[in-house]
Amino acid sequence: MFKLKDIKFKNILDIENLEIHENVVTIVKGESGSGKSTMLKLLNNIISPDSGVVMYNGVDVNDINPITLRRDVIMQSQFPNIFPGNVRENLNIIFTLRGEEGLDDEKLLKALEIVNLKKDLTDDAQNLSGGEKTRLSIARLFLVEPEVFLLDEPGASLDSKTEEILMNNVISEIKRRNKTLIYISHSDNPEMIADEIITMKNGKVLSHEC
Repeated sequence: MFKLKDIKFKNILDIENLEIHENVVTIVKGESGSGKSTMLKLLNNIISPDSGVVMYNGVDVNDINPITLRRDVIMQSQFPNIFPGNVRENLNIIFTLRGEEGLDDEKLLKALEIVNLKKDLTDDAQNLSGGEKTRLSIARLFLVEPEVFLLDEPGASLDSKTEEILMNNVISEIKRRNKTLIYISHSDNPEMIADEIITMKNGKVLSHEC
């Protein structure tokens, strides 16, 4: 799926060789400042390395149309974009921006169920808490059906129990769809819900457990 070779980015990343596999759940661990978020941004070409190559399904990401790549490999940052309007409008925003018709309410409610967000579609999205906004944004990802989900600390604004429920639901749904998840977490025991574990330190891959 992804191959990173001889990657250098500023003084943040120095990755000699890393392969991230398809249709598995991979967690990226490491202390703050170890390069985790930066590495995730390389995967859908939000940023480009100073040297080295990032391959996606055998193709250099620089040779893939950015819109095509980011529809396939979609990233959720720590600070999700929530737009003015209600929950329904936020869930449908990507289709609106594409000039497409929004999805029906049944599909929208199913997406909210996956992330355990019990809100009405008519609720004002701006009035949601930080954790609720994160879950709303993740629900939106399921509606656009990417091949790869990149989640940067999805549980950062959640209590441990809510994070556990969220990630169990998210992982179950991604596995059901036979997709790929790569996510960053600082949870105490994230290994319980990961197939592979990448540990980073000072911009390098310290270990990759498969």
